Amino acid sequence: MEPEHGKPGRGLPLSPAADASRRPTPLVYLHGGPVRSISVLDHRFLRLLAGQGYDVYAYEHPGGGRSDLLPMEQYTISRSVRDLAAFIDRLDKGPADVLGFSAGAIVLTRALAIPDTAARVHRAIIAEPGPMDGPTALINGQQGRPSARGLAPAPTGGRATHVPRYAVALGLIQLGLLPPETGLITQAEGVNAFKAADLGSDTASAYCARDAGRIPTEDTAENLSFNAAASLRIQQTIKDSPSIVPGLSRSRTPAMLMIAECSSQTRQWQTSILAAGSAIERTQYMPGVGHRMWNGLDDNNERAAAVITAFLQGEPSPLPNYPTRTGISAFLRDHR
Repeated sequence: MEPEHGKPGRGLPLSPAADASRRPTPLVYLHGGPVRSISVLDHRFLRLLAGQGYDVYAYEHPGGGRSDLLPMEQYTISRSVRDLAAFIDRLDKGPADVLGFSAGAIVLTRALAIPDTAARVHRAIIAEPGPMDGPTALINGQQGRPSARGLAPAPTGGRATHVPRYAVALGLIQLGLLPPETGLITQAEGVNAFKAADLGSDTASAYCARDAGRIPTEDTAENLSFNAAASLRIQQTIKDSPSIVPGLSRSRTPAMLMIAECSSQTRQWQTSILAAGSAIERTQYMPGVGHRMWNGLDDNNERAAAVITAFLQGEPSPLPNYPTRTGISAFLRDHR
């Protein structure tokens, strides 16, 4: 896969278990970030799906994980959507089922709004999405039940944000006072400097408050890669983009939306997709979990896998279809 310029994202396929019935349609996973490595928790969850017979393909987007860096100006949400199309083409197995989580869910949502790209998607699972376009990004709405942010113990280990040059540069970039392509720190420096402890508050925000004392390790020193500058640039291209509602409303690709009880994402970001996506067949409100829905705690992985598998196979879900498109106002009222 080599769309546009530069080198493609990389990843490893997960083959079905030998004793499982092989599913005919490949399953592509789009991780969150947007430009970081696939977490250890993601890998464990994807192995669970592979154990149920799915050919799972997970790639790390350019600039993150084991993938090569791009020139800073090439990090755009449009590039991410084109990469998804090229990746599915490279598999050469026809339309693929796609599971997009967090930032990956944004990529998937935008792909569904483009007919040529949507034609490559057999079924779409939009899990815990961020804002899909510029107008949605302007919404200041409500979040889910309380998360563990501010409650979880401070993470241990080294931090790039304790190094003055990195801390100042990354802080100014986040505030919009420096462009992501600043020369104060190079892109490679930023990627290699970031540690899991730097993301401690973001990690905690992905769990329910009740889980504050037992948040599992999401990443190891060996696998963590987070390209903060590239991530901020992609987020800015989303904020600068026009509405995708016209295209999304015309999509006919069967889709499912997943929303977490303790979501740290703005509820209206999620319900905007439900309102516009006429092909969303069901919504699954996942109780007892935060933004990181498959986290290895209790039976959370199995519950997430059950609703995903049911949708992909066109079977009844173990959870009710909630909220519905006509029930968005009531959902927002009841979950303040």
